[in-house]
Amino acid sequence: MLVKEINADELFQWLEKEEPPRLIDVRTLSEMSQAAIANGQPLPLATLPLRIQDVPKDQPVVFYCRTGARSAQACMFMAQQGYDNVYNLHSGIVSWAHSGFPIVQMAVDFSN
Repeated sequence: MLVKEINADELFQWLEKEEPPRLIDVRTLSEMSQAAIANGQPLPLATLPLRIQDVPKDQPVVFYCRTGARSAQACMFMAQQGYDNVYNLHSGIVSWAHSGFPIVQMAVDFSN
């Protein structure tokens, strides 16, 4: 199964549009608390099957992780569930940061 990929430059341009994609961070909460891409929704990969209803089917979704491996798994899982408008951020937040795009601190609730 092929995973649709998007690079950091393409994602930055897409996020600037009037109707940006939903951005979902599938890293662990600990990783998210260190650095994140603004407006990314926290949804750790391990919880994705339990929270699939939190992923919209009616708009594009970009998954990201540290290097792109876990987010590619998320894309494959979602495709198996009938989602066809999902994208993987190639090389993850590492490529985002290396491209010079902004990183923010994500407030993460560790109590859940």
